[in-house]
Amino acid sequence: MELMLSILIGVLFTAAVYLILSRSLLKVILGTGLLSHGAHLLILTMGGLSGSKPPVLIDGVTDFADPLPQALILTAIVISFGVTAVILVMAYRMYAVHKTDNMNELRGNDEHD
Repeated sequence: MELMLSILIGVLFTAAVYLILSRSLLKVILGTGLLSHGAHLLILTMGGLSGSKPPVLIDGVTDFADPLPQALILTAIVISFGVTAVILVMAYRMYAVHKTDNMNELRGNDEHD
């Protein structure tokens, strides 16, 4: 299971870097979303995937899973949602003013590939 998640994390990071390096502002935003999802899966995988143990202490249970990765992921989800919302609002405003989402045109370069 860890191997499959590691491969998925690698694919998410690869796709995120590809999208972040593109010229379209919307692709950059989608890339940051994929990067945050990859980071969430990475934290979950590093915390261990032992599904037989409960994440909290119950009377009589001496072997339990660490609840810290779940708490970190929940916090990271909220933060990434807020960052994505702010970036989307900024991108919408930039598109409304400049009528383009091409990064080269926003910089003022005349080169188009």
